[in-house]
This record gives sequence, structure tokens and C-alpha cells, in this order.
Amino acid sequence: MVIGVVVLGAAAAAPLGVGYYTEQQWQGVQSEFNSSQALLRLETREYDRGYMNSSVLGSVTFIGPDSAGEHTFDYQADVSHGITGSLMDFSTAEELSESAKKFFPDEQPRLTLETRVWGTATLEMIVPEVAVTDEESGETFAISRAEGRADIGSAGSELDVELSWPGMTLTGPDARISVSDFQMDQRMEFLTGDVWIGDANMTLASLQIDVPDQPAVRLDGLTMTSESDVTDDGKRMNGDSSIRLDMLEASGKAFGPHEIQVRFDGLDVASLDEISAAIGEMQQAAATSAGGADPQAAMQQQMESFQRISGAVMGLAAEGFSFGFPRIDLSTPQGPIQGELVISHPELSDDEKSQAMMVMQGLTGNFDLSMPVALVDQNPTLAMQVSPLIKQGMVVQDGDRLILSGVLEDMALDINGNVMPLPPLF
Repeated sequence: MVIGVVVLGAAAAAPLGVGYYTEQQWQGVQSEFNSSQALLRLETREYDRGYMNSSVLGSVTFIGPDSAGEHTFDYQADVSHGITGSLMDFSTAEELSESAKKFFPDEQPRLTLETRVWGTATLEMIVPEVAVTDEESGETFAISRAEGRADIGSAGSELDVELSWPGMTLTGPDARISVSDFQMDQRMEFLTGDVWIGDANMTLASLQIDVPDQPAVRLDGLTMTSESDVTDDGKRMNGDSSIRLDMLEASGKAFGPHEIQVRFDGLDVASLDEISAAIGEMQQAAATSAGGADPQAAMQQQMESFQRISGAVMGLAAEGFSFGFPRIDLSTPQGPIQGELVISHPELSDDEKSQAMMVMQGLTGNFDLSMPVALVDQNPTLAMQVSPLIKQGMVVQDGDRLILSGVLEDMALDINGNVMPLPPLF
């Protein structure tokens, strides 16, 4: 009987603990959602926690193109507490503003969050179709139904985000912009500080800009991928990224495909975290200064952050790394622009690390870039930039190609036989 009383007591008290845990977890979910994308921003104004249920009041801000501006809609959430988790059902406030009614005359956006006490949560979002016309400007703004989902695990240390957006059109007297079929799938795992690892894939079927009396500009088949992992017991990070565009149409001509690949190996995680934290401090100082705070104090904070970045970059080099663009392949009507660029630095001994001048002297690298001669001949602006390099011997001609090739070693850059000493980098 005693055990039964204890179990019943625990079950009765569970919703209280679950309610408190849900409030804390919602704050984390909101922060992660805002940082993972730039289309919507969630804000919480009031969280009234009860025994079996709670209520939440806040807002969702849609951050559209410059001409569309920002649009904010109030939301409310009913939260039900169970023994092992909670369900938050979000809806727009009862009284919608006139601008909100224009956006959602029939169906309202829906957002639900399911949390569990063992540290998992699922956030699902649906934004219905939007069709708005500004009678004064003549602009029309239409968005297809968008759906998003975020699965958060291991008490916030794992995050999977999926977003599906069929597209939008923005039409005005001066231009028409259309976006078609945006898909995003991102899986991240917390490593340390501000550093996460994982993989991501983003695709965009097309983007087209039409301006009266001018040829359309169109991008087809944009794909961005990235993946990263760690070695040496989590002390070093490796990664690959790529961006590919199947076709670009401009000035009445279509050409493609285009691809750029990025790769890094052996980056020191502690130095990366230091750089990320310092950049965050610089951004915060800039925002504080813009908000009317003491500009001298903000400038001092930015200078200190820059010194932290400089020291962290030197630490990154001292630990050894490799970074570069192993593939650069851009199509033009005259032929491809192709190249590669790789720089690396060996890991230094403890004695060498203590000597600041030794840190960057081990930097080595090579790069090769080639383009069609016809591309330069048919583009006066490009010819004005390349001609001086040809006269100096930096760019040489090989058949119907122009070649820019260089080697970095001993703090000197050798470009097609022209050696240029480099100043200290940090």
C-alpha cells in the first residue's frame, strides 16, 4: 500500500514538474528555431504556468523581402501537462490586426510543440497560403503553403530541422520576383560552446527576376550541401561543402552548370569556438552602439574582440590545418572558368608556438585559375582588370586559355615566376 501511495503521489505531482520543465524547454526551442532560419522569428511575452495546463502569449514575425518588410502576428498557446510530457497547441490571437486578416483571411498559421521529460521535443509549423494585394502600390505578394518541423533531442544537444516551401511571388510595377520549391534538411549535434557539427542540404528549384524592358535573370537547380565531423577525441573538425547551380540565365543567354567545393581538415575546435564567441561579442557591441549606448565603450569591446579573433586564428594555425577550394568550375558562354585553391599549415611544437613569428611562417598553399581568352576579349570591363596582370606576367596565355598559377611558401607568393614577399598576417 505504501508503494501504491508513493506512486499515486508521484503521478499527481508529475504535471507540476512537467509544466516547469516544459517552460524551460520552450525557451530553448524558441532560441534554436530563431537561430536555425531567417524567415520567421518567435518571441514570448507571457508564460502563465498552471498545474494541468498553462497559457502562453507571444508573437511571430515574418521577415520578408525589403519591399514586403516585417509583419508581426500575435499568437496564443494552450499547454496540457501529462505525466511524461506536454503538448503546446499554438494559434493566432482572437483579434487579428487588419494587416494580419489580409494575410490569413481563411486559415490561420498553426504551430505545435510536443515535449518529453527525457529531453526530446518536436516542433511542427504550418503557414497557410498567403495572397495579398496593396491597392495603393499595385504590389501583390503570394506565398504557397509552407511546412516546417524541428526535432530536438538529448536535452537540446541534437537538432534536426526540415523545411518545405513550394514558393512565393512578389509582383509590382517595377519588377516581378518568383521563388519555386525551397527544401531544407539540417541535422546538427552540439560539440562545445558555439560549435556544432552535422550535415545540411538545401535545394531551390528556381529563382527568377523579371524587370520591364530587360532580359529576365533566372537561376535553376540551386543545391547547397555541407557535412562535418570530428577526430582526435573531438579536438579537430573536418568538413566538406559545395554549392551547385544547374543553370544561370542572364542577358538573354543561359549557361551552366556551376560548382564550387570547399573543404577543411584538422581545424582546432577550441580555436574555432574562441573565434565564434569573439565574433558574437563584436556583433553584440555593434548592436549596443546602434541602440544608443556609449560608442566609446562599444568600440573598446570591438577592439578587444578583434584581438581575441587574431589570437584564436594564430592558435588555429599553430595547431595545424588545411583549407581550400578543391573545385571551382563556373560556366560561361565562351567556356568554363576552372580552378582550385588550397592553403595549409603544419602543427607546431610547443617551443615554436611560443614564438609568434614562427606561427604563420609555415603557411603553404597553391592555386590555379584558368579562363577562356574569348571571355576577356568580349568583356571590356574584365579586360581592363586582366590586361595589367598580363603585362606584369602574372597571367600567361596557353593556347585559348589564360592561366593564373601561384605557390605560397616561406611567406612569399610566386605567381607564374613573379615572387612577392608577404607581410606578417597577424
